[in-house]
Amino acid sequence: MSNSGKKLWKEALNVIPGGNGLLSKRPDRYGKDIWPVYFSKAKGCQIWDLDDNVYIDMAQNGIGTAILGYADDDVNQSVIKAINQGVNTSLNAPEEVELAQKLLQLNPTMGGVKFARGGGEAMSLAVRIARAHTKLDKVAFSGYHGWADWYLATNLSSKSNLDEHLLPGLEPLGVPYELSGTAFPFKYNDINDFKKLLEQHDDIGVIVLEGARYDLPSADFLKAIDIESKRKDIVVIVDEITSGLRISESGVYMLFDFDPDIAVYGKALGNGFAISAVVGKKEVMGSAQDTFISSTMWTERVGFVAGLATLNKLTKCNVSEHLVKIGTHIGDGWSELAKKHSLDVFITEYKPLVSFKLNYGKDNNAIETLFIQEMLKKGYLASTSVYVTYAHTIEIANKYLEGVDEVFKILSDAIKKDKVSDLLETEVRTDMFKRLN
Repeated sequence: MSNSGKKLWKEALNVIPGGNGLLSKRPDRYGKDIWPVYFSKAKGCQIWDLDDNVYIDMAQNGIGTAILGYADDDVNQSVIKAINQGVNTSLNAPEEVELAQKLLQLNPTMGGVKFARGGGEAMSLAVRIARAHTKLDKVAFSGYHGWADWYLATNLSSKSNLDEHLLPGLEPLGVPYELSGTAFPFKYNDINDFKKLLEQHDDIGVIVLEGARYDLPSADFLKAIDIESKRKDIVVIVDEITSGLRISESGVYMLFDFDPDIAVYGKALGNGFAISAVVGKKEVMGSAQDTFISSTMWTERVGFVAGLATLNKLTKCNVSEHLVKIGTHIGDGWSELAKKHSLDVFITEYKPLVSFKLNYGKDNNAIETLFIQEMLKKGYLASTSVYVTYAHTIEIANKYLEGVDEVFKILSDAIKKDKVSDLLETEVRTDMFKRLN
């Protein structure tokens, strides 16, 4: 099978530092010499590469943006109409107000909304507002929250601080050293670690945590955060960029009757079009008026229109229920097939982004690479996680699991015979952030 994407990627490395603008789409995270890298078109859960090879996406699905599936007709039609009427003028787009009102309907304890275009900048906006409200600089956080200075500053004091928060190896080069001691990590669902951190720093002004990624939060964990934040007047931000809209029409926090001050949405909000939102309590969001937050492209019309069309379809079609159903079916299928082939795997509990984790220590990445390689041969973009979309059906999942059955057997035999490396046709994948030349 030809791979024009591999050739183009080599050209990209000469003109774009790192090859592209998103770490998650770099081929060395999957299979450096075999991953298709570039697409020509996409529809539903299908992607065509530059050589017109078609794949079923059972992996990232736009890194979680295509919650309805690629090129959804309803969203696209709304966007095309808006484009033909003009997207950025000297006046404001009325859809900005409509989308804010819709988000407040879905988040009834909240009272204000600010928009951005990407998740990372929305989180920066949220942290700025929270700091402005509390007049305190220090942030306690759990999970992955983007590339901005406020977050990477934690690695100024220890380069390993972020290793357990999705991405190891992140260098804080370019982040002012003066920000050292302003961001402190705590472990997700670890009450003792959280309380210990607050005891060490009595001037924490902001707490940031993910709604969910692989695991759901425990009720006791959220209760501890709620009690401590209210006792110390700390602003709580729930990052629902990955988790929001997938398991309920708002976010994970709503399922647990948790009451944060701010919830942040991105990725799925526009089904692939650029839009993110910071939704917060009225008194907290009012502090956005006390600091300078402004950008021309935050008022561009397409994002608002896409957001409205996406939210309308999510609620009308009960998409979150579908995502949980398909994700559960995939997870149960993995579990049964792992037992069948004597593979040591663990299935995560957050089903709209369902994942399996191998338990083979230092050999995990090589085994995962072999899985990706063999699934590609069967016409699947695959990894150890699936961002489930509304376009995925039980029939698609079943056909995929038939392929997994065959590939799990290959993995099992290779592990037993210590032949995993011998079967690889590419370099072993890596999650480490590293310089690409």
